[in-house]
Amino acid sequence: SCCGHGLGLHKRQVRGPMSPKFAPPSAAAIPMISVTTEALESVLANLPNAASDWLKSTGFTAAIGSVGLVPNPDGTLKSIYVGIGAQGQTRVRFAVAAAASKLPAGTYALDTTRTGAALDEMALGLLLSTYTFDRYKSAPDQTRHFVAPAGIDATRIEALAAGECLTRDLINTPAADMGPDELEAAACALADQHGATCAVIAGDALLEQNFPMIHTVGRASPRRPRLIDMSWGSKGPKLTLVGKGVCFDTGGLNLKPGASMGLMKKDMGGAATVLGLAHMIMALKVPVQLRVLIPAVENSVDGSAFRPGDVLTSRKGLTVEINNTDAEGRLVLADALALADEGKPDHIISMATLTGAARVAVGPDLAPFYTTDDAMARALPQAAGETADPVWQMPFHDPYEAMIEPQIADLDNAPAGGFAGSITAALFLRRFVTDTPYTHFDIYGWNPTAAPARPKGGAGMGARAILAALPEVLDL
Repeated sequence: SCCGHGLGLHKRQVRGPMSPKFAPPSAAAIPMISVTTEALESVLANLPNAASDWLKSTGFTAAIGSVGLVPNPDGTLKSIYVGIGAQGQTRVRFAVAAAASKLPAGTYALDTTRTGAALDEMALGLLLSTYTFDRYKSAPDQTRHFVAPAGIDATRIEALAAGECLTRDLINTPAADMGPDELEAAACALADQHGATCAVIAGDALLEQNFPMIHTVGRASPRRPRLIDMSWGSKGPKLTLVGKGVCFDTGGLNLKPGASMGLMKKDMGGAATVLGLAHMIMALKVPVQLRVLIPAVENSVDGSAFRPGDVLTSRKGLTVEINNTDAEGRLVLADALALADEGKPDHIISMATLTGAARVAVGPDLAPFYTTDDAMARALPQAAGETADPVWQMPFHDPYEAMIEPQIADLDNAPAGGFAGSITAALFLRRFVTDTPYTHFDIYGWNPTAAPARPKGGAGMGARAILAALPEVLDL
């Protein structure tokens, strides 16, 4: 699959990893001309009559996803016209990829008048349109290749695509082949690729080193819980990324119904996204001291599973009353966030597939975020618009703090009532970061329906926006 950076403990024979790369310039590359609906009449008027008549007769309209194939006299492709819709349309991201995905195997060179961020989006969309998760397929799909358009930073676009594809691969892999062991292997392989270090605390060592809630959530699974700790870079501001790595979530003793459990292989989407972002940062040599913390567990059921009504003591010393074992993600993140805070970095970012409430609020396409840092609040929305990676700020609403304070412990992991579920989860996490600017993303990590350059399945959310925001946030 596209950019699987050594997923580690494979149980099946699979093809080797591929990286999303632009093809080298070639005289044989087929020109692919992007056309807006406003420019269509002018484009047709400037073509030879035969080509113009052919495009008209085959119904090319320049609508998003429309394709016009112009043949040579011998039947080979001379050029391809792809529709990108109305100038300035904002309803469809990666509009050029809607047409690119329909092209036959071959190498194509984009011809467009777009520049700047709009051109970068087109180039990234072309690379991402080549993604397919084919680990379990007997034969790969037909391949398309694209020459880097003039005017882009090809190295940067390739790094963005590779990070996104890594995230997709990790999320798409079924839990049988992507448990805590395999997630550790993926993180350590990424560390090896970039010269980073990767340390792991697993099993009962979690208790010995004071990560009690990570251990408690994962102890019912035969796959040992662990904390993955990756570090890279020796100069610059300190940035710590924390990703929820619940490799499968049954809900624990508060067992999920089957309909809700079906997508729980994606409950490590936060971990997958921070690993994709870490790849981008390291590949582009962003001048930061990067740390990545991933509590990797499987929330399973057996006689040792933690129970509703239990009171847990966290690494930070705060006690947590368990009112629902299916609100486990915030528990494992809490211990990891406490460790992150102890390191006194310049910023902590957590990413997690944490609440259904966030999906009700903003749907699957937006990445909602909370932040205590004004610079991040300013920079993220601007960066999101420039990188085709939409985000939406949500509030750390202090009056709701009372909702996460039960009678017999410091905190409640699942407040009753159902109101403001994403906000109360974010407030819960904020209790474990006291000394550091903090940003939290409550992401979905999944495309429920296919879209241009974004097939149905695992999806990174927010990583490109964060990367683009870092210079302002960390004063790089």
